Amino acid sequence: QVELMESGGGSVQPGGSLRLSCKVSGYTVQASCMTWFRQGPGKERLGVAAIEGSGAPSYAGSVRGRFTISRDDTDNTLYLQMDNLKPEDTGTYYCAAPKPGWLWCEYLLHKPGDLAYWGQGTEVTVSS
Repeated sequence: QVELMESGGGSVQPGGSLRLSCKVSGYTVQASCMTWFRQGPGKERLGVAAIEGSGAPSYAGSVRGRFTISRDDTDNTLYLQMDNLKPEDTGTYYCAAPKPGWLWCEYLLHKPGDLAYWGQGTEVTVSS
């Protein structure tokens, strides 16, 4: 079975940093697309970042230049490094993946219904 387990969330002041992790079992992170989504209060889930099997990343415009998606193939773990955090970054962050073999990773940031596997989420709060 496939399991995605996020960790690393917390409370931070504006301008601070957090590194989120998503430990994956039953699924090889380098084999396909991996994504991070965010859901703020009263909002739909927003695609934050995606990484292809090749390592090529995609980002939402609101986080580009501040967030970095990466993975550790040895540990089968996905990461999201978040720098210069802003209050609007507040929300629950989820890692998610499609069924293996998906070819267009950026597409998934706009079509969360095509993602097959989701973690339980980790909470991030950015406030003074």
